[in-house]
Amino acid sequence: MKVLLVEPYHGGSHGAWAEGYRRHSEHTVNLISLPARFWKWRMHGAFLTLAEQAARRIDEDGPVDVILASSMMDVAAFAGAMRNVAPGVPIALYLHESQFTYPLSPADRVDLTYGMQNWASVATADLVIFNSHHHRDEFRREARLLLNGFPDAKHVHLIDPTIDASVVIPVGVETDALARRVRTPALPPLVVWNHRWEHDKGPDELLAIAEGLVASEVPFTMAMCGEVFVSVPPTYGEVVDHFGDRLVHHGWLERDAYEELLASAAVVLSTAHHEFFGIGIVEGIAAGAHAVLPNRLVYPERIADLGGDATRSLYDDPAHAVELILHALVTPEEPRLRAATHRYDWTVVAPTLDAALSRVV
Repeated sequence: MKVLLVEPYHGGSHGAWAEGYRRHSEHTVNLISLPARFWKWRMHGAFLTLAEQAARRIDEDGPVDVILASSMMDVAAFAGAMRNVAPGVPIALYLHESQFTYPLSPADRVDLTYGMQNWASVATADLVIFNSHHHRDEFRREARLLLNGFPDAKHVHLIDPTIDASVVIPVGVETDALARRVRTPALPPLVVWNHRWEHDKGPDELLAIAEGLVASEVPFTMAMCGEVFVSVPPTYGEVVDHFGDRLVHHGWLERDAYEELLASAAVVLSTAHHEFFGIGIVEGIAAGAHAVLPNRLVYPERIADLGGDATRSLYDDPAHAVELILHALVTPEEPRLRAATHRYDWTVVAPTLDAALSRVV
């Protein structure tokens, strides 16, 4: 079967997902994409540029059986632009994220446009795939709140049938390769925070945890590895200063160095206020680190899926996080939790996604 994978934001986790599926699928997967920048413009304008790319690709390589689109695009508009290029070809939508609850930065204001685009994409796709049950539940709830705010013809009656027809398939991660790596625990023990340096990843909470860890006087080191953009919330600078010489790395790491760092970590930490799957956390657990995560968003689902102990992993406030980290620094992680991440490996996920696309065809 021929799959045309359409990725409007090819970078970071989106790019890793697209390339991972292309490598591991049993179908023939052709990828068209745009660079990972200007996400708001991608939501507005990517549909037309990618429809042009799709027309050229189909002209060169022949018809496709199914189109798999990623979430940072107006799929309803894309379907319209493709009506003469690939008539009757079903479009599946993979939802990495949705914009209903994205935490606003100080520079942003409330804009219903993007949530409405997400709803229109979901309502018109032939198959909707969410990356977690948390995401699907949140989408159902927030779509109802959004649509009920309009004056008439609110679409609300379409929400439950649409969401009930969707499926949940996790993001594929190279967990087995990480789990095979030999552990090389750092001394003093290492805590890794592996997120984008943006406001939705909880810099204020991270600063409070940094203050608590430093005040404890327990020996540890820290690594803050993730993509750093031109505009970074100033709180991250305070976090770097607070860790001081305990900070063994901050900023981006190439893949091999990143995996080596994870293999030496005692703890993988999140402070996120917006997360629908948690690739970095899954990678950390697969590498053998103990996860310390906020008791919100997708994290309770992730720990439950892996059979972990919520009382050891989920914190309610920064002081509780510090307590869990300090305990984890002297308590080895259970090997069964590391092995359980196999359920997210591409060798498991790709066949599931293959089968879902075959069914919609």
